[in-house]
Amino acid sequence: MSVVEQVLGHLPATRDWQEELYRDLHAHPELSLHETRTRSIIAERLCALGCEVIEVGGGVVGVLSNGPGPVVLHRADMDGLPVTEETGLPYASTDTTVDDSGATVGLMHACGHDAHITCLLGAVELLASEPGPWAGTFIAVFQPAEENAEGAQAMVDAGLTSLVPRPDVAFGQHVLAHEAGVIGTQSGPVLSAGDSIRITVFGKGSHGSMPHLGVDPVVLAASIVLRLQTVVAREVAPTDFAVLTVGSSIAGSKSNVIPDRATLLVNLRAYDTEVRAKVIEAVERIVRGECAAAGSPEPPTFEYYDQFPLTDNHADVTSTVTTAFREHFGPERVVPLGRIPASEDFSRLPDAFGTPYTYWGVGGFPSGQGVPNHSPFFAPLIQPTLDTGTEAIVVAALSYLGKDHQ
Repeated sequence: MSVVEQVLGHLPATRDWQEELYRDLHAHPELSLHETRTRSIIAERLCALGCEVIEVGGGVVGVLSNGPGPVVLHRADMDGLPVTEETGLPYASTDTTVDDSGATVGLMHACGHDAHITCLLGAVELLASEPGPWAGTFIAVFQPAEENAEGAQAMVDAGLTSLVPRPDVAFGQHVLAHEAGVIGTQSGPVLSAGDSIRITVFGKGSHGSMPHLGVDPVVLAASIVLRLQTVVAREVAPTDFAVLTVGSSIAGSKSNVIPDRATLLVNLRAYDTEVRAKVIEAVERIVRGECAAAGSPEPPTFEYYDQFPLTDNHADVTSTVTTAFREHFGPERVVPLGRIPASEDFSRLPDAFGTPYTYWGVGGFPSGQGVPNHSPFFAPLIQPTLDTGTEAIVVAALSYLGKDHQ
């Protein structure tokens, strides 16, 4: 019997509580940096499994030590989203929150973080239940606030790297709209760097009937929106990747009043740091140029937020894990993940340690019926999704911790 088979032999006993926990977490999502209940549940279970439990930066870490050997870190994110759930599930979330406009909206695990938590806790229990065939240290990191790109950095800023052993390798996984039971891996850039920019441009207020006495920021913002469409089309090489989206343009409140400012919310994505820098420079240049052309009385302001790093999978680590996945799941269930233009802050954790990493995808839906993350209808199949995600963590960890690999 292989090392993996020995450890995964305990999966049937783990499965029952995992499914129950998943339903509970799904029904009770918590927003970024407010994951109090979730963190408490995780910490209690880690403690019961014999882990050293560390709460840091809004997250919780379980360190499972099993003698000398390699150190492996795996991260799961914990936060939900301000999305009103429409899945119709018996365990659907009915929790609500109030958004920035004062409106009441639902809370939902619309991105699979409830599955990530459940799979990682299951993997910890499996490793703790069968310590004989492996040696080393497994670090389970439950991170807050992935959705707003603050959580990983918050844990690092609070001293994570000094509180746990330096990992030799780090892993992350994500439930996606792929077929359930399938694992997707990818070497090199896999998730894009992402930046959001709040741009404020200034005009001169006036009566709608007297536009010649003002500077109209509505027209200015419209010019900027149109001009920004040329950045990717004409300034980024066709062989490179970039996305530029203007997601919001807000100005004024009455038809016959020319306002004194307009605000644009811009989102950028790129797989290359040089391309990212080029696009940011182009955005600022265009905005400043259009403001000058319009006679804007004040220079524009740029507020950067929700900034996500590039997720760039290490070739050797990805190769090792992919080989282990193929041996366990069979080659037909391990597919190329491809590049995904969404963004993550996971890589800030291994980067803080100077540790190589890989990040893979886990399918969660019937074939041809995938629902995108962040949809109000996002509802992965409980099985085989939880089993697949749990097995993937164990298999990846044992490709380094297993005594037959040391």
